[in-house]
Amino acid sequence: MKKSAIYPGTFDPITYGHIDVIKKGLKFIDKIIIAISDSNQKNQLFNTVERIEIVKNSLYKDIKFNKKKVKVISFNSLTTELCKKYKSNIILRGLRAVSDFEYEYQLSGMNKKLNKNIETIFLMSDVENQIISSKLVKEIINLDGDIKKFTTKSAISALKKKYE
Repeated sequence: MKKSAIYPGTFDPITYGHIDVIKKGLKFIDKIIIAISDSNQKNQLFNTVERIEIVKNSLYKDIKFNKKKVKVISFNSLTTELCKKYKSNIILRGLRAVSDFEYEYQLSGMNKKLNKNIETIFLMSDVENQIISSKLVKEIINLDGDIKKFTTKSAISALKKKYE
């Protein structure tokens, strides 16, 4: 039986840290559904449609992921409901530092309470990408810094357009 996982987040914008988590997940998961949150709880730079486009361009054009193995969607529901919809019992989450763990641990516990069949898998990106955050990428480009080491060509292009 093929295993699929839901990888939820805002991806505002997607970074090499996110991409590391996807690459590592594909080593033992057959399909990863990148679920872009349509929630307005965070102050996003890009709207949902823009983030979907950036993620698709980054993953399919820049990185050359197989569309059969990586699907990009948006959602505005509980992640556990998304798992039900896509018949997945795995939530994939990335960890950068110890500070991420507390929040992610609490979130995984709540998801488990909502649906006891769901497991959360935590993956760390490679050391060189653990310091990357979407927030810092936006700050660096806003101050005319070079972000080539942190995200894809498609994301850089979209960011430059936003800050022109």
